[in-house]
Amino acid sequence: MGLMEQLDIDAILTNVRDALSSGNWKQAVDIVEALRPQDQAEVFGDLPPREQDQLLPRLDIENSADILEELGEEDAAEVATRLEAGDLARILDEMEPDEAADLLGDIPPKQAMEVLAAMEDSEEVRSLLVHADETAGGLMTSVEVTLHKDFTVEGSIAHLRAVSPKSESVYYLFVVDEMHKLAGVVSLRQLVVSPPRSRIADIMNSDAVYVRVDADQEEAARLMSHYDLLALPVVDENDCLIGIITHDDLVEVLEEEATEDIYRLGGVADEQPANAPLSATLKARLPWLIVNLGTALAPAAVLSLFEDTIAQVAVLAAFFPVVAGVSGSAGTQTLTVIVRSLALGSIEPRDGLRALGKEVLNGVANGLAIGTLIALIAYVWKGTPVLGLVVGLATLLNMIGAGIAGVLVPLAMQLLKADPALASPILVTATSDAFGYLVYLSLATLTLGMLI
Repeated sequence: MGLMEQLDIDAILTNVRDALSSGNWKQAVDIVEALRPQDQAEVFGDLPPREQDQLLPRLDIENSADILEELGEEDAAEVATRLEAGDLARILDEMEPDEAADLLGDIPPKQAMEVLAAMEDSEEVRSLLVHADETAGGLMTSVEVTLHKDFTVEGSIAHLRAVSPKSESVYYLFVVDEMHKLAGVVSLRQLVVSPPRSRIADIMNSDAVYVRVDADQEEAARLMSHYDLLALPVVDENDCLIGIITHDDLVEVLEEEATEDIYRLGGVADEQPANAPLSATLKARLPWLIVNLGTALAPAAVLSLFEDTIAQVAVLAAFFPVVAGVSGSAGTQTLTVIVRSLALGSIEPRDGLRALGKEVLNGVANGLAIGTLIALIAYVWKGTPVLGLVVGLATLLNMIGAGIAGVLVPLAMQLLKADPALASPILVTATSDAFGYLVYLSLATLTLGMLI
């Protein structure tokens, strides 16, 4: 198979199923074990549970471990709960400690305890299970090899050969002192090219970037991204090195956080795959639809204040969707930028005035362009210059207001320690709609004589 050859997963899946249905276990195993780990997981994940349970025990233990590592968290946990404690323990012994700890955290506690008791090497995994999932400690894996600052280069290389770390991601070697406190970091390249009798303390970088074990995983991701790191050391309250976070963990965190923001900007509290059960879907969506119903009453209340104006100039109703829709889009654009910037740490609540000033100017510029265009359309369509002026000016003012709401609402949510992505869309939409109708109908009321 060529390096860049695209596999026909559907055809492979058909062959595996045919082999399983005919009882040809060897053929099914051979097909799966010939694939790369990612492709193994894709084929395995598409099999029904009964066939998964038949196939997994017959695979080589390393392939079984690869599959559980590559499967999604929920799918891996579902497979794991159907395995006997001894079988799962053997597979977990072959997995990276952080991956094994994550999987154990996703299965029932009683089964997890039984599996831990059956594992040959459970200490590393146990030490990782004490940390919350969304912290640096929950994200880290154990350190396979460390260097002492008084080692020589040739002694360090001999130590590295003796330990023979299984991980393929030994890019940095972290240095500790007598108390196992983080003292610095030395790259593998630097170790190889330095004179053999040089001390590690003389060639290491003593200003190593690190993260506390209880820090949020987003902070760890931001540090790794900002300093372009392939590995990030994790220390405890005494600055002792207790683990590392690798670049593949960073990718997972960024994917999780981006997915979470996308769902929450859409008004969905938790991740909801398309095939999620109806009960889970209702639980995630219905509460926010009820909240949205409550906030939608605000624009309705504004409209009720101007019933007489609308009754006298019915043509005003034709432009309600225009005024609300255009400004709503502007508010959503601003909101998306601010929420994402907050998530990436590029702005803080203290930067609110600067962000607000920028979005006000942006609202003025866009509002002038869109407002003028809408005014011309209203004039040409209805032949009433005053109507065009009212619609255009209302659009301009509402786009400015929507930009302000798009900045202030998520920043306020951040200050209140709430997720800006979750409630902000509902609040910004309700605010821009209510403000837009208020401005539009107030202007119409003031010019009512000319409109009639």
